[in-house]
Amino acid sequence: MAEHRSMQRGALLDAARSLLSEGGTEALTFPALAERTGLARSSVYEYFRSRAAVVEELCEVDFPVWAAEVESAMEQADTPEGKVEAYVRAQLALVGDRRHRAVVAISSSELDAGAREKIRAAHGGLIAMIVEALDALGHEQPRMAAMLLQGIVDTAVRRIELGAAEDPAAITEAAVSMALRGVSG
Repeated sequence: MAEHRSMQRGALLDAARSLLSEGGTEALTFPALAERTGLARSSVYEYFRSRAAVVEELCEVDFPVWAAEVESAMEQADTPEGKVEAYVRAQLALVGDRRHRAVVAISSSELDAGAREKIRAAHGGLIAMIVEALDALGHEQPRMAAMLLQGIVDTAVRRIELGAAEDPAAITEAAVSMALRGVSG
């Protein structure tokens, strides 16, 4: 029985990922979840009491996996520049991934404090790594630089997702170049 429940919960989370990556947070509704999974709407409420609860669980499940992929790319780099580059490239490489799309949709939406806290914790580890790399590069305000760097990444992610005129590879190279050289490059 428990196994069946966890399968249904998994199916609901998977449907939530698809809905989020297709239509953002507005698309994530209980009727849509019920329709995607073939469950009755009342059954959806047995698993999750609210949309925020679905989002919170997705954060718990997907964020650490996604963060670990970025972290692992950074760990393979042996210079601070290499780490900064890996931080940017790894995030942009995950753009097509449904988990990542869901995470982006989630982080741009209004979340309750619990879910925001979980995202912050997962992001915290990544930010700590990038702050360390920026510090090693001699940046005077590595924390602020880290926030600005993430802004470059977020903008590049959105640009790739919009299917902008440029090729995703070109957007990635421009983001890496800007991250490494600042605007003087």
